[in-house]
Amino acid sequence: MKLKITLAISFLFVAISFMAFKMEDPFTELLKKLDEYTNKYPQEKVHLHMDKPYYAIGDDIWFKAYVVNTKTQAPSLISKVLYVELINEKDSVKKQVKLPLMGGVTWGDFKLTDSLGEGNYRVRAYTRYMRNFGTDFFFDKTIKVGNSWANKVFTNTQYSFVKENNTDKVNATIHFEDKNGVAYKENEVNYDVQLDYRSVAKGKTKTNLSGDAQISFANAQMASNKTGKIVATITLDNKQKVVKTIPITSTSNSVDVQFMPEGGTLIEDLPQKIAIKAINSAGHGEDVSGIIVDDSGNELTTFETSYLGMGNFIFNMQPGKTYTAKIKFKDGSTKDFRLPLAQKSGYAVAVNNLDTAKVSLKIMASNDIVNGEELKVVAQQGGNVYYVSKAKMDKQVLLANIPRKNLPAGIIQFTLFSATNQPIAERLIFNQNKQDLIDVALNNSGVSTNKRGKSTFTFDASSEQKPVVGSFSVSVTNASKVEPDEDNETNILTSLLLTSDIAGYVEKPNHYFLNDDVKTQKELDNLMLTQGWRRFNWKNIINSQNPNITYKPEESLSISGTVMKGNKPVVGGKVMLMATKGTVFILDTITNAEGKFVFDNLTFGDSTKFVVQARTKTERKFVDINLDVVPGQIVTKNKNGADVEINVNNALMKYIKESDNYFNEMTRLGLLERTIKLDEVTITEKKNPVKNSSNLNGAGHADYILKADDLSTCVTLSQCLQGRLPGVIFRGTTPYLMRSQNQPMSIVLDGMQVEADFLDNITPTDVETIELLKSIGNTAIYGSQGGGGVLVITTKRGGGDYSYNRYAPGILSFSPKGFSVSREFYAPKYDQTNNPNTADYRTTIYWNPQVVAGTDGKAKFEFYNANEPGNYRVVIEGIDAVGHLARKVYTYDVK
Repeated sequence: MKLKITLAISFLFVAISFMAFKMEDPFTELLKKLDEYTNKYPQEKVHLHMDKPYYAIGDDIWFKAYVVNTKTQAPSLISKVLYVELINEKDSVKKQVKLPLMGGVTWGDFKLTDSLGEGNYRVRAYTRYMRNFGTDFFFDKTIKVGNSWANKVFTNTQYSFVKENNTDKVNATIHFEDKNGVAYKENEVNYDVQLDYRSVAKGKTKTNLSGDAQISFANAQMASNKTGKIVATITLDNKQKVVKTIPITSTSNSVDVQFMPEGGTLIEDLPQKIAIKAINSAGHGEDVSGIIVDDSGNELTTFETSYLGMGNFIFNMQPGKTYTAKIKFKDGSTKDFRLPLAQKSGYAVAVNNLDTAKVSLKIMASNDIVNGEELKVVAQQGGNVYYVSKAKMDKQVLLANIPRKNLPAGIIQFTLFSATNQPIAERLIFNQNKQDLIDVALNNSGVSTNKRGKSTFTFDASSEQKPVVGSFSVSVTNASKVEPDEDNETNILTSLLLTSDIAGYVEKPNHYFLNDDVKTQKELDNLMLTQGWRRFNWKNIINSQNPNITYKPEESLSISGTVMKGNKPVVGGKVMLMATKGTVFILDTITNAEGKFVFDNLTFGDSTKFVVQARTKTERKFVDINLDVVPGQIVTKNKNGADVEINVNNALMKYIKESDNYFNEMTRLGLLERTIKLDEVTITEKKNPVKNSSNLNGAGHADYILKADDLSTCVTLSQCLQGRLPGVIFRGTTPYLMRSQNQPMSIVLDGMQVEADFLDNITPTDVETIELLKSIGNTAIYGSQGGGGVLVITTKRGGGDYSYNRYAPGILSFSPKGFSVSREFYAPKYDQTNNPNTADYRTTIYWNPQVVAGTDGKAKFEFYNANEPGNYRVVIEGIDAVGHLARKVYTYDVK
């Protein structure tokens, strides 16, 4: 159970001078401001449970989203809409889904069609409200996507680095081969090397008899490591050109070493822990060793990093001395780094986080400030205070112990405040508290170890031995095909307890959750010592500096805007919203004193089109409608760039070849379609006479077409059309086919069905084309609506990339992004099939995004094993109503 202490007395310890905290002192007001701030500006964080760690073209990415409130740690009720994006290596959003959040959870999928290529993709998830606080805390994961099914050329690239005249020179060896491992020999290769989006080298070469091409380039800007790509175009023997994009993750083999004192500042003559972090140019931690020498050359201590380039050592900086770290790298080379300078006077904090029962806190002061000043210590998470104390600094060292059970799971921020209530030192720790986790007791008695056997699982979800109501997601994969990288796995614990609360790249996040031993605890504590940026700064609280809230939480889909006449808002204007998707959908409202209108609590799909019509109180239509359009979120640089794999296909070769069998079988059964031909075809584009047409028969498939040039001399559109459309007559402004004068013609405006008398609301000069459909062959597709004929009108701005299109004063069309429809995971049920010999090559055996544990804490799921043996891996993740998290991994063998 999460225990929150708002303002309480700390736990006292022997020889500790921490005293009871008085509620009336000014520090109380500061903590009250913290509580008010985090209540007024709660934040959200997102985790996506995905069915697999990597994918192949042809796969589906199945995911469930968990969104929590950082203040309450419970499923968030702040936002009701979630955005999930698939981003390619060019930082371009290839797919986006917009999903409704229900109690902080939702689910969806991406189809990896063969119009996509192999590479390193990012899956990014966020709410609109999260955009106010920056992209650092979005869910952002790099995934590898291989491509064997729609691929002819495979590459394997190796980089080597040398220095020439103080310039980093890179030599790239690119090996080209086909799917069967046969090298492409003596084929021409054109290349373009781009660093940070700037071309630095272009040229032409040939593969040798081993299929290798050599490319060299230099990074002239020595001040910083660069990333980029090589765009290599190989010409095959049949003259087909195949373009391969190969990532450049670094341009040197240099290693940067940083030294970070515990608490933030080094103080002279105090023994302090100094953390080390060594990172290579590709962004990975690299272990180093070294010695510390003073300015006289005396060797004082040795050190070495223990995991991913992180470690620490205790050191006492002496007055007037400077110190150098002589670092030895794994290749035997050495380099000197200056240690940070120490201040002559100040405070330091030290934390021992290795005891399983308690956290030990130490406060140290330089001799000159041991004067009885009153210091304060606060431990908080998400704005919730769990420990508060104050103490008079009447000795050089003060000690305190905090029972671990009183602190929640996750990152805790300890801050030391001065007598004037200014933050002067800070330390992050990670607290393992199993009380905040759901115990998933899995019953596997119904598991089948046979191919195509039915496996039934039940589990009991409990917290502190009490059943919990929870929402869970289940993924089952054949781990013999989809081999997990457990250290680097992203899961609900790594996302919501670790990476969502510190900025920057965390390498191999699940490593810290696999083992609960002293070694792993030390490695996790080194991470806390070296990566201490978090969601808010105390100085913002002290200075009452509130965040700039540009994006309000989305509580539903809505369409809003302002109606203006000239420069003045239209007050009390009439606004009508029309949509057609299956059935006609019409709403109306009135503008307020500022001319604003809103249609909220809407639910519509992604392809819905709307027409908005506005009038003044007196039905005058010469008004302007300005819709509120929220700009899309920009794609920032990938913070997890160190996870980029240079040779994606090679890294996934076993998996993508196994997947080929599955894709081919699914295609044979008609359950999977290819979107492009694998052999290159030369396509000559015919000039489309009706650009952007919404004609259901296909653009230009009409009985007669009028173009913009035919409509340039008219005042109204009905006037333009009278006598120009064969077989069409007008009654007033309404068109009829001569053969069907009892039914007016249907008008389709940029894909939107509008009324037959709507024509004169459209300005003739805004029209690109008008297609007349009157024969049964062209009208049949419109069903009963086409019985009287159809006019398909395409405006000059219709169907393009604009957010909305104006036809005439007081009218515009709008195509907002609606909710995406979540598809159901396909899995065969062998007790119902008539063809038991059908091949079954699934890699994801089962996916269920919504397994619910009821009031008794019990839940159940079942599925059929595939037709292949292997080690099947079951992963269960979930959350309950108060934010307790669940993760359970179980494996079984299918013979």
